[in-house]
Amino acid sequence: MSRKPLFVLALLVLFPGCRQNAPATASKPASPTKTFTIRGKVVSTDATHVTLDGEDVPGFMEAMTMDYKLADPTIVSELHPGDRITAKVLADKEGDTYGDVRLQDIVVIAQARPDYKPPVAYHVPTAGDVVPDFKLLNQSARTIHLDQFKGKVVLMTFIYTRCQLADFCPRMSRNFAEIEKALAADPALYKQTHLISVSFDPAYDTPKVLRSYGGAYTGNYTN
Repeated sequence: MSRKPLFVLALLVLFPGCRQNAPATASKPASPTKTFTIRGKVVSTDATHVTLDGEDVPGFMEAMTMDYKLADPTIVSELHPGDRITAKVLADKEGDTYGDVRLQDIVVIAQARPDYKPPVAYHVPTAGDVVPDFKLLNQSARTIHLDQFKGKVVLMTFIYTRCQLADFCPRMSRNFAEIEKALAADPALYKQTHLISVSFDPAYDTPKVLRSYGGAYTGNYTN
């Protein structure tokens, strides 16, 4: 039986103008833009994005922590970890998914304490660091350990099966399926690698759900 890729859950993964006599040019209709309202707490920021621990957004997504592009990046200097905000979510509808998701009209409704310090300090890994072992439950309801892949090149991504954002989980899973296919063409290289998709929505992404999700991308519904 094929053993790759694993889909596991953590136990802790768009009218041109025309001119007379000019040939007509086909154009792609613009994607309709949907607007939603979100509330949440700022986790972190960079030059163009904010990571937001967001509440439920009816019709868009359930409560989730994720990165959002800022429609106006200049506002980033006003956002700090711990701030609570409201904002408009703009998303272009692309079939059954959404693309080009961005925040605008951001309002800080509660500022973080001036002496705010994160409750946990995280070590940012550097090349050469040893990755601690951890346990995962795979799509076959079997516990696996990261240590069991020592000596191999492990590619890991993080997903959740209910994600509707075209630039996030669906894209990552399609990319992983393409990588899997390319590696399988070289048996020697294939044996030296392992692909793992980790869900960070364990309450919904049960082994059964992950097994079906993984098979939809790989065509392999077994472990």
